[in-house]
Amino acid sequence: MSIKNSDNFDVAASESLVENFASVLIGVGEDPLREGLSKTPERAAKAMKFLTQGYGQDAEAILLSAMFKEDYSEMVLVKDIELYSLCEHHMLPFFGKAHVAYIPNGYIVGLSKIPRVIDVFARRLQVQERLTHQILHCIQDTLNPMGVAIVIEARHMCMMMRGVQKQNSVTTTSAFTGEFQRVETRNEFLSLIGSKLY
Repeated sequence: MSIKNSDNFDVAASESLVENFASVLIGVGEDPLREGLSKTPERAAKAMKFLTQGYGQDAEAILLSAMFKEDYSEMVLVKDIELYSLCEHHMLPFFGKAHVAYIPNGYIVGLSKIPRVIDVFARRLQVQERLTHQILHCIQDTLNPMGVAIVIEARHMCMMMRGVQKQNSVTTTSAFTGEFQRVETRNEFLSLIGSKLY
């Protein structure tokens, strides 16, 4: 099955993905050649490549590209960062928000890099628990701050569309290092992510 080389799409990988998505359509009882579905395998392959582009990205390099020396040692918090990922068990989406804070130890990082690091790990087949730790450890190991905190709140389509079919359930995961293991600092972080200051 031939496809166009567009949107920076890897043609070699594309042909295999396109054929596999055509097989999926046949497997569920559809005809991949009918008018409405004739381009679906190609579109689905492109979407899958986009949704898993994190495998080809380096989160540590993203942080290192925007590290600056700065004499600031108070909490830096970026909250309500949208995230979208795919559950590795059913390959269905989960989506929600991440809240990330760190306490600098001689270096700060460009604020836009934190959401980019989240995207690197979210755009892979994931479980929320692993995603939480990957983001935390990347920031801790690269910036070497006095501590990192992260909370992720997400809705999982594998719970909402199938299985238990609970549409209002939200899964929350958290992880803390360094100063955020102290009750006072952790409570300040949790208070800030729950407040509406803006």
